[in-house]
Amino acid sequence: MSTPAIEILEAGLLTTVQDKGRYGYQRFGMPVAGAMDVFALRVGNALVGNDDGAAGLEMTVLGPKIRFLANTWIAVTGANLGATLDSEPMAVWQSVEVAKGSEVAFKGPEDGMRAYLAIAGGIDVPVVMGSRSTYLKAVIGGLEGRGLRPGDVLNTSDSRSAFLSRMAPDIMAQVYGSEHEVRVVFGPQYGRFTQAGIDVFLGSPYKVAIQSDRMGYRLEGPVIEHGDGPDVISDGTSFGAVQVPGDGQPIVLLADRGTTGGYTKIATVINSDLYKFAQAMPGQTMSFKSVSIEEAHEIYRIRESLLDEIRAEPPIETEDKAVRLEISVGGRAIELVDEGGDDIPIPSWARDAGAAGQFKGSASIKGETFEFDVTIQEID
Repeated sequence: MSTPAIEILEAGLLTTVQDKGRYGYQRFGMPVAGAMDVFALRVGNALVGNDDGAAGLEMTVLGPKIRFLANTWIAVTGANLGATLDSEPMAVWQSVEVAKGSEVAFKGPEDGMRAYLAIAGGIDVPVVMGSRSTYLKAVIGGLEGRGLRPGDVLNTSDSRSAFLSRMAPDIMAQVYGSEHEVRVVFGPQYGRFTQAGIDVFLGSPYKVAIQSDRMGYRLEGPVIEHGDGPDVISDGTSFGAVQVPGDGQPIVLLADRGTTGGYTKIATVINSDLYKFAQAMPGQTMSFKSVSIEEAHEIYRIRESLLDEIRAEPPIETEDKAVRLEISVGGRAIELVDEGGDDIPIPSWARDAGAAGQFKGSASIKGETFEFDVTIQEID
């Protein structure tokens, strides 16, 4: 069962539904697609208690304006696009409780290029070939195979648990900047390049060309010299493969890459550094550093351990219970509901109430201050 949860008020530059991608169909010519910065989306899912492969929103450069149609939990990760919640700065790289009717918007890019919004339960759109990811060129997946538009409504799968606010380790909330050193493993055809060409590849800065997109990033810089021509019999491509065609200018293949390619591939970007391309704007600088496969594996294990840290905090199970907010006035309990008559979820601060679950409150009315008790209760 799914519930309407998100209404798109403004679409932003390009906002799509993405998950980890459509694997298992490349042999039929179907690209993987999926999030460009897969790790950022996975962190968001961990923060709101979703499965690793749940679908969220990928927001590019100029984010959307979103209204929430139900009380829920969300997390914004990836690029800093100036997220706001009800016109106030919003905490990112952590789970945030939002109320029905609240609005999230983005003021504009401050650092990075692509942000992700994960929501408790995950975006519920039809599964196409094992994935909910949008592949724009084939018009499949996501919502009707397209970018989101004003007026679109997205459902979420029901989430049966509520969560304390979770925060990603500080190392994740990094500054992307404009100069990116990318670690690569050589192969599969680096033997087709001269030593001079390899030295140029590792020793030169390259600019991200304007002709870059989700399929691949074209880089501009010193020519990488082939030793035995640029062409090979077409073979499979991987996320992060660095092709070098006849002009000697590298192309890094990304989420929407074709399933095969016929240019020599000098190296492959390690999994843990793929996000650097997802977050790099045209005109920014990329450079390459060689690491061993063993080093790449160790870097990967360290990064995965950060996700384990987030998931280690258990959810608060609320199955078969309605958690409601009430106030006590003169010994009489008054239940609080929103304008639509729905229960108001307990805010995160209230979960530190202790055994009594009571707080002192005050309100100023016409210059006079009144004190009252706030009691947190669970009602069957």
